[in-house]
Amino acid sequence: MTVLQKPDRFASLNRLKTKTHKMESLKNKVAVVFAASGEVAGAVSRSFAQNGAKVYVTANNIKAVEDLVKEIKANGGWAEAGKVDALNETEIDNYLQKVVAENGRLDMVFNGIGSCYKDAGSGTPTTLASFEQFLNPLRRICGSQFLTSRCAARHMIQSGSAGTILLFTASMSKTKTPNMAGFASACAAIEALTRVMAAEFGQHGIKSICICSGALIETHKIQEMISDFSGLYGIPREEMAKNYTRFDILKSGPTLKQLGETASFLVSENGEAFNSHIVDFDCGKLNVL
Repeated sequence: MTVLQKPDRFASLNRLKTKTHKMESLKNKVAVVFAASGEVAGAVSRSFAQNGAKVYVTANNIKAVEDLVKEIKANGGWAEAGKVDALNETEIDNYLQKVVAENGRLDMVFNGIGSCYKDAGSGTPTTLASFEQFLNPLRRICGSQFLTSRCAARHMIQSGSAGTILLFTASMSKTKTPNMAGFASACAAIEALTRVMAAEFGQHGIKSICICSGALIETHKIQEMISDFSGLYGIPREEMAKNYTRFDILKSGPTLKQLGETASFLVSENGEAFNSHIVDFDCGKLNVL
């Protein structure tokens, strides 16, 4: 007598989970991430790869991006490391040319470049900050976004890629924070650059979007700023840390993982409606316009 076995619904569920574990919203897409040695660009790179994209990660620090590639590959993604100075237009252009030659397309670029807050004069009163300190974030942060974005646009146009240029800035552009003249100006300039490029490149099917992030408390840079400003102003570290969260509408702030997922959504087909937009990534702030 043949005994019929009941179907194992849990095994079926496990198979379904296995199939859907790897997201594919960016399958067959080609991405280049600049300044990927940093925590923000690293999070975006991981998310792009997790969602199925081929991700070329670049930075001056080749060891850091090689380690990032190993991590992405270990998690089943595709990645390749390259040494590129995101302030050198020739290096940027040559690398993008290589990527397009290998793939015939370029679907999205992201630049996570930052600046040392001391070099940018952050925390220094406007009456005391040097002209060089004021210009530093404009040259370095906004300047790099300008270079990587326009080089990417050229290659997208030439290859017929209807891609997305994803810029990154901080919410300092929308707050009234003292002693941040250069950095706040650079943040606002990146937002304006995003809108200008959207208007110019839209005729080629190219989108320009900017993620405007609140303070990511888990990052080393924010933790370093909290410690340094605490010592500078003679305020306990715990009290200084509260300055970064006291205007939060929700009890939880944004995370690096959430930023990466937001970036993947914006460059996917699901994010088609976003173009020229400045996307606030802060879980809501009472002091942000």
